[in-house]
Amino acid sequence: MKLNYPKVHKDQNQKVFISFFINKKRYRLYNGKRIGTFTNPNSFPLVQRIDVAKLLAAEAYTYINNGGVLLNYRSSEVITGKLTDLDYLNLALEVKLKGSYSKKYKNNLNSFHRKLILIMAGDKLNSTHVNSLLNSYTSNTSYNTVRRHISTLINEAVNQGLEHNPLANIKSRKAKATLNKPFKNTAEILNEIKGYNHNLYLCCLMTFGCLLRPHREIRELTWGDFSNDLGFINLSGDRNKSGRNRIVPVPSYIKDLLTQGESNHNIFSGNAKPLNEDYFKTLWSRFKQRSKLLEQGQTLYSFRHTGAIEIFKRTGSITKLQKAMGHSSINVSLTYLRGLEVAELVEEDMPMI
Repeated sequence: MKLNYPKVHKDQNQKVFISFFINKKRYRLYNGKRIGTFTNPNSFPLVQRIDVAKLLAAEAYTYINNGGVLLNYRSSEVITGKLTDLDYLNLALEVKLKGSYSKKYKNNLNSFHRKLILIMAGDKLNSTHVNSLLNSYTSNTSYNTVRRHISTLINEAVNQGLEHNPLANIKSRKAKATLNKPFKNTAEILNEIKGYNHNLYLCCLMTFGCLLRPHREIRELTWGDFSNDLGFINLSGDRNKSGRNRIVPVPSYIKDLLTQGESNHNIFSGNAKPLNEDYFKTLWSRFKQRSKLLEQGQTLYSFRHTGAIEIFKRTGSITKLQKAMGHSSINVSLTYLRGLEVAELVEEDMPMI
């Protein structure tokens, strides 16, 4: 690596920075954040900035010559220095946060990344650290969820150059299969919800009748997602879990409740901004506390399961059910039929085209 001594410059806005070349490529630093110092020339009065920038130049030169890590934030390229395990994890998180994932998924990655580096406490990442984090979750389902997120980060860190994978020999746990218990008295439950809250009632109707997922697909619906006659909902792939475009019929008992608004307005909030992510979750929790009809294991998603069973009863077609549910695999759709008292089905049992 060939490094020239940094020079001090001033831009057209009177901000001071240092520049230097590494292997004939030019780099700029306006402060010491990327080299682990708090030196910030532009926080000083104009007459002092040049002198402080000279200090920054000396710090940068010493840091890089001693093997310090310097990253190109735009491309995530390692400019110089050897990354520590913590550096690789930070880089992996940065890469994943740039991806087209849901806000909730990115928040989870942030949270588990933060917990893991606290356990590491600056040490080299090993299986003991990972096990310590995973074993803090007693539920097998939670354990597996955390493991998937940590695996995403570690695999990306390996892609970036991490030389070992401490998760390689840590297996997921077998979680007991759970299913949102379907309703046998759907009309009665819906009538009880109708008397409690109109928005929750409409959400439950659409979860049952349109087979949409409540917390994102329904909550984020705008009038522009509907056809002109309100007879269909058109969701693009980035708006639903399967990643596929979906066109969903709207039953008349739902259509009769709708009064079309402006195209970019959310159907629940009445403006361009949807209601908060936990809106229906909170409403359901409050309704559950006062309901006289709900049974153990029945959730907001039970309406979707109940609707799936109804479709299969009416059509006898697992393919139609798969398309209606927006599933990427028939095997996923089959899990929804556990509510029917029929023999266990596998994909090989189904009619072939």
